Amino acid sequence: MDYPEESHLMKEAEEIAKVFSRTKEFADMMTLYRCAIMEIETKLRVLNEEFSLQYDRNPFESIESRLKSPASIVEKMLSRGLEINVENMEGELFDIAGIRVVCSFREDIYRLADLLVQQDDVLLLARKDYIKHPKSNGYRSFHMIVDIPIFLSEGKRHMKVEVQFRTISMDFWASVDHKLKYKKELKSPEEVGERLKKCADTLSQLDEEMEEIRKSLDKRA
Repeated sequence: MDYPEESHLMKEAEEIAKVFSRTKEFADMMTLYRCAIMEIETKLRVLNEEFSLQYDRNPFESIESRLKSPASIVEKMLSRGLEINVENMEGELFDIAGIRVVCSFREDIYRLADLLVQQDDVLLLARKDYIKHPKSNGYRSFHMIVDIPIFLSEGKRHMKVEVQFRTISMDFWASVDHKLKYKKELKSPEEVGERLKKCADTLSQLDEEMEEIRKSLDKRA
C-alpha cells in the first residue's frame, strides 16, 4: 500500500521527470550509462566464454541490463533533498545503470565477481553480500558498485554501474516478491511476509544441496 507521502513524492517526480528527461544533458548522460553497461556486459560475456573452455560449463545462465526510469531517478534525488540536475545524477546516484547476472551456483557468483573486479580497469566502489547476510525479508543477492571507463571520441569517462549476482532460485524469489508487493488486496501482509521468508530459506537450502551435488559429480569426473 502506498503512503500519502510516497504517492505525493512519486507524482511530483513524474511531473519533474517529464521536463528533465527532455533536456539534452539528461539524454547525453543516459547515453553514457548505456555505454558503461555495454562495457560491463562485454567483460562478463568474455569471462563466461573463458570459463566455459576451462571447466566445460558456463558460470551464468542469463544477463540482463536496465536503466532507471527518469521518474525513478528524479524521485530518488527528491527523497534525498538533492537538486535535480545531471551533476547530482552522476555524483550521488550509483544505481542508474544496472546489470543482473543469474548463475546456477552460488560458488560461481563469487568467482565471477572476483574475476570482474580483478581486471585493472574495473574499480570496486562498494559491495553488499545479501547471500551470506540476507535481508530480514529473506532477500538474497550479491551487489557491487563498480567504476568502469568508457572511451569516447573526446576522451575517457568513468561511469558507475551496479552489478547484481543471483542464483536462479534467488532471482525467482525476488521476482515473485516484487509482484506480490504491489497486490493492493493483501489483507495480511505480515503473514504473507512470513511465508515468503520461509520460501526464501527453503530455496537457499535447495541452492546448497544443488551445489553439493555438483561438487560430488565433479569429484567423480
